[in-house]
Amino acid sequence: MPIKPLFSHGPLPGYRLFFCVLVASALMFVDQRFTRMEDVRAHMTMVVAPIQWVVSLPSDLLNWGALVFSDQQALVDENRRLREQILTLSHRGQRLANLTAENAQLRELLDAAERHDIPFMSAELLSLDNDPFSHQMVVDRGHRNGAYVGQPVIDAFGLVGQVTAVSAYSSRVLLMADASHALPVQINRNGLRFIVQGTGRYDSVSVLHVPDTADIREGDLLTTSGLAGRFPPGYPVARVTEVYHDPGQPFARVSAEPTAQLTRSRHFLLLFPPAIEAQGTPLWNNAMSISAAAIHAAERLADEAPASLQEVP
Repeated sequence: MPIKPLFSHGPLPGYRLFFCVLVASALMFVDQRFTRMEDVRAHMTMVVAPIQWVVSLPSDLLNWGALVFSDQQALVDENRRLREQILTLSHRGQRLANLTAENAQLRELLDAAERHDIPFMSAELLSLDNDPFSHQMVVDRGHRNGAYVGQPVIDAFGLVGQVTAVSAYSSRVLLMADASHALPVQINRNGLRFIVQGTGRYDSVSVLHVPDTADIREGDLLTTSGLAGRFPPGYPVARVTEVYHDPGQPFARVSAEPTAQLTRSRHFLLLFPPAIEAQGTPLWNNAMSISAAAIHAAERLADEAPASLQEVP
């Protein structure tokens, strides 16, 4: 028997269309105003997860076949390049160990809070959003693996974005190139803090509200500042590519290029930064305690000073 379309047959197709439009509008309203739809979407994503795995299976098979049937010389060359890369990274790791020890000693002298390693877990790309006005992707880690909404995501080169929705076996990640994404950053050279917002393009982001007299140059590296507690400090975000000073305007137009390979990376790391309460006492609290101690010591010395020194002529 032929399949009957929804709106082609039946005595009252207009009422059916009106009913479907009404239901769709109600679902969109509930999805926007209430948070209960997040659980429904998560359960529906569990049904879609096997389909995503099946869709990604051909590319995995192609990669496996290319590795099996590749030329022996190509494997030898790749092995050589990987050995050179390991040697280079080992050299950098040795210098990093020395710098880490020196940094720890300096932080002890300054009585600053100790920095700990941030746990992470690896994830792989499942799919990309086809909407040209939205820059999102789906990775193969969900709340069964410990993923949560707001979790930072990085690749081998820098910050990628953050998790916005989590299901049992997958998570949706909002890329930093999306126009609705913004995060606090600082210049690695001098510590100036700004806000970076996506432009809807993978190769460019905007640095907002930069004073025309600010010390920012082309080539400056922008890293996460750690403000607001969402992204841990020190991770590369973007590199400044253009600084345009418009005469008569209070702010300069600054553009930067993301350091992460947003259009190429397939493997990512989901970070588990410590909570704000577990990060130790902020530096400004230490500064206030030092100032209070100095004031107390000054008052004590003033009380112990001779009377002749306390009299004002």
